[in-house]
Amino acid sequence: MEKFFNIAGPNDPEDHYMLDPLRRIDYGETSGLIDHKQYFVLHAPRQTGKTTSLLAMVKEINGQGKYHCAYVNVETAQTARNDVKRGIWAILSRLESSFRHFLKRELSHMPTETIDRKGPDTALVAALEEFCVSLEKPLVLFVDEIDALIGDTLVSVLRQFRDGYSLRPKRAPLSVILCGVRDVRDYRIHMSDGDIITGGSCFNVKAESLRLGNFSQEEIRELYEQHTTATGQIFEENIYPAVWDLTQGQPWLVNALAHQATFEMPEGRDRSRPVTTEMIEE
Repeated sequence: MEKFFNIAGPNDPEDHYMLDPLRRIDYGETSGLIDHKQYFVLHAPRQTGKTTSLLAMVKEINGQGKYHCAYVNVETAQTARNDVKRGIWAILSRLESSFRHFLKRELSHMPTETIDRKGPDTALVAALEEFCVSLEKPLVLFVDEIDALIGDTLVSVLRQFRDGYSLRPKRAPLSVILCGVRDVRDYRIHMSDGDIITGGSCFNVKAESLRLGNFSQEEIRELYEQHTTATGQIFEENIYPAVWDLTQGQPWLVNALAHQATFEMPEGRDRSRPVTTEMIEE
């Protein structure tokens, strides 16, 4: 099957033209923070390749064999808002699925049982403690869409990660990476009692805040030339400065323009015809 320019969801190297996600995320810097047992933040705008990069790191870390690594998306807990019990149950449920998928391991207890035993304000740190104790290697945990959480649920999650910080690496994750659109220090959290607190006060163990940026002009060319190599269809040279002017390297826009020009426009589907600047502008 011919690859295509992805405009929906994480990239799959079997299906999509893509840049090396570990290079985009500066894996060397990130892995150094993990080795130093840091809890930190990775943030990026939507549709920039964040989830693709996270999943690539999980695969790389597990492949190296030094740590166990898992990815969990906590967006399902967004609707819990200030209902901490409901929010923590949703997150524990997603963790249960994540550990089963990435590590072929199970939580020691079902989410409801853990909440009943420990209460919602300590259930997350307790579940992670029991899980980490059962592992023969330290755990690295990527938590995606953290800023989808709202109010008391977000406060509880951040504080429970902070509570576990002193227990690492034997009884808590060696490293926790919070991933979202915004930096945790920019969160303004509205609690159920009306108080407003900032994210940093809840997660003051944050060591670094890394940002995933846009494509460079050279990376746009590298991405588009993958299509030329695969199909023989060329892009006119003037396309590259035009795409840069139109997108400033925003990854979704870069992919969307190429997708429209090579798969949606009838003339672009003819691989014997070059992709022109006029097609990109249209």
